[in-house]
Amino acid sequence: MVEKLEDILTRLGNKIASANAHDGQVEREEEKEQLSKDSGLMPLGDILKQAIPRSLRPQLEAATKALKPLSRVQNRLLEPCPEHQPNICFQHSVLCQTGLPYRDPGQEVRSWERRQGNVRLRIEAGVVPDSATGQYVNVSLPWGTKPRLILAHLNAEALRQDSPEIDIEGSLSGFVRRIRGFATGREIRMFKYQLAALSSATVRLAMFQGEHTLAINTHVITSFDLWLHKDERQRALWPSTVCLSKEYFESLQKHAVPLNEADLAALAHTAMGLDLYAWLAQRLHRINPHRPAFIAWSALKEQFGPDYDRMDNFKRFFRKTLAQVQRRYQSGRFELDSRGMTARNSPPPVSKRLIALPQTR
Repeated sequence: MVEKLEDILTRLGNKIASANAHDGQVEREEEKEQLSKDSGLMPLGDILKQAIPRSLRPQLEAATKALKPLSRVQNRLLEPCPEHQPNICFQHSVLCQTGLPYRDPGQEVRSWERRQGNVRLRIEAGVVPDSATGQYVNVSLPWGTKPRLILAHLNAEALRQDSPEIDIEGSLSGFVRRIRGFATGREIRMFKYQLAALSSATVRLAMFQGEHTLAINTHVITSFDLWLHKDERQRALWPSTVCLSKEYFESLQKHAVPLNEADLAALAHTAMGLDLYAWLAQRLHRINPHRPAFIAWSALKEQFGPDYDRMDNFKRFFRKTLAQVQRRYQSGRFELDSRGMTARNSPPPVSKRLIALPQTR
């Protein structure tokens, strides 16, 4: 069984003082020679080697090899992602409070509903024309990380271009490559299918205010050049333009929440993580600085984990996901305990001074 690295270093530190005198003399001679060669500059690895007697180095090397390298996801959570820094995405404030399905509900499920506070969202799956048969065919509900990422990008492009009609032919491929770290034909086809699902879906939104109810029925995207190929050997192309609905675009101009693209890239593997990040981004800076907000576990589960049968399973996954979000949104002030979450006033992940968009018409 391999010892932990910190235990070995502690034990080695105690043994160095009593190491073989001859061994120590050899080390000092080697050090003097190396310093002479390098004009006093030595690699850190060489310094560590000279600090530990030769007889004990195999144990250190064995413990070092036992440490597993970080995965790609772990690296993206920790790295600053400088290539994303100038890029800002946006999400509609309503979709920061209630989101899309996390997993594929299946073709047989044609509608999906969620409620958060005074907002209720209903999404109905749509149909798209099949060029091969000339018939309409069902597509599934938009689900997972991809429609969330696509919508954040489309929102940003619409606001930057100051138009609901967006030229995306080149920008979307670049966005997928930045977000995912690659843009293979298969990956783009999966994004394209979710774009089709998002475009064909009907979104019904209700906001309750006392006895008054505001209801909106719309499509987020009203038109786009559909290009879906079943032959995977054929090159996957994006539509050249996408047109957001007039109602959605006008609402987005008033209720857009800025998000850091680098953070979205780091969380691109987790739909719950993207929802948590967006929710905290629009919520924390609005909390009274003198009065923290408390959210009970039951409310957190209703919003982020209604598909979990058991609260303990939800808590375990929620804690893990929230820790990943916190690595990216480090200025966010929130903590969990046995009762729920305490959230405190915090600066948003994107400061207002970084946002320069055209004025609303």
